[in-house]
Amino acid sequence: MSTLLTQLELGPMFRALMRNKIGALLIALQIALTLTIMVNAIFMMQERSQQMARASGLDEANTFYLSNTVFAQNYNLKTALQQDLQRIRQTPGVVDATQINAIPLSGGGWSMSLQTKAGDDIEGTGTAVYMVDEHGINAMGLELIAGENFQNSDIGWREEGSTKWPPKAIISKALAETMFEGDWKNALGKTVYIDNHQPVQVIGIIKALQAPWNGWNGVERSMLVPQQLDSKGSRFFIRTEPGRRDELMPVIEKMLAESDRGRIIRNVTSMEQTRDESYQEHQATNTILLTVIIVLTLITGFGIVGLAMFSINRRTRQIGTRRALGASQWQVMRYFMLENLLISFAGVILGAAGAIGLNIWLVATFEMSPLSPLLLVIGVVALLIVGQLAVSYPALVASKISPATATRGRA
Repeated sequence: MSTLLTQLELGPMFRALMRNKIGALLIALQIALTLTIMVNAIFMMQERSQQMARASGLDEANTFYLSNTVFAQNYNLKTALQQDLQRIRQTPGVVDATQINAIPLSGGGWSMSLQTKAGDDIEGTGTAVYMVDEHGINAMGLELIAGENFQNSDIGWREEGSTKWPPKAIISKALAETMFEGDWKNALGKTVYIDNHQPVQVIGIIKALQAPWNGWNGVERSMLVPQQLDSKGSRFFIRTEPGRRDELMPVIEKMLAESDRGRIIRNVTSMEQTRDESYQEHQATNTILLTVIIVLTLITGFGIVGLAMFSINRRTRQIGTRRALGASQWQVMRYFMLENLLISFAGVILGAAGAIGLNIWLVATFEMSPLSPLLLVIGVVALLIVGQLAVSYPALVASKISPATATRGRA
């Protein structure tokens, strides 16, 4: 920086800031607060957006489910179930269907703990449990990446209150990685233990299948078991040909309702709707955080404008004197923009420290990921730019003050 700039700009600039140090300090603190909140809010929004973007493993665009509630007496559940599934599978446009005990991302379902060794003192790994038949993988649109599917002979009938589990299971890749220290292929063919002692052989591994609970840290850990439920309340999970889901949802609902008057068909819901409802809290939180960021940024920008205009009104004679001494409009603008840059720079230094401190607390309290340094840098640069944009209009006003007007102005 040239000697002339140092003498004519930095000296008066620091003296002016010292005369109005409370205003400058308040703006710096406002910038610091905005950066602290903005960076962590964006970080939290990114975390939620990444969660919402996670693949469920299902063919969501072409799948739906419905509830089947029986109220008739002396109802033959086994026979009715097989007839219902046959009717659904034979409906033109349907790819496949299965009975299922729980729906991914729905918020309610079954979970168990699996161990690699039997025993009450062996630590287990939590997993969601889905009970399906041999059509389950195809009906859900899952990708089997190793092993084999269930056979019809594997499917058992689970009575209400039963604690027995079938001897075979298909697990998700994420569950296999957790149980076998990252080597998911090593899980194939292995025997794991459910409920501490019951042996279950892993006969297949699917690429992905999410649990019913999107906020669970083990949401990717799921297991399929070959069972059908002996229950008067059950669900059918149905997959259609591409583009025909919405067309077939009312058709199948009507067909099932009319085929048997001893039960009620309700809650016909697409998987896309279930995903939207599952993450509506995430979406609402992101909207609130975005609103907070915008409001804080606007408040900071208006604060900078107000401080700059106040400073200009107090220093019209000083500005006029500089103009009389030959300072150009650009030099006057540069003076106020540089002054704001100094205040903003002090604010972002404080804000960066605050952002890191707040993130450390969030990581320790809510088990979130550490803040990305790149995001912090982007936040710092963004607020410096906001500061320069905010002060540009007051600086332009100052640059247009003529020497004659300044000499008549107040000191």
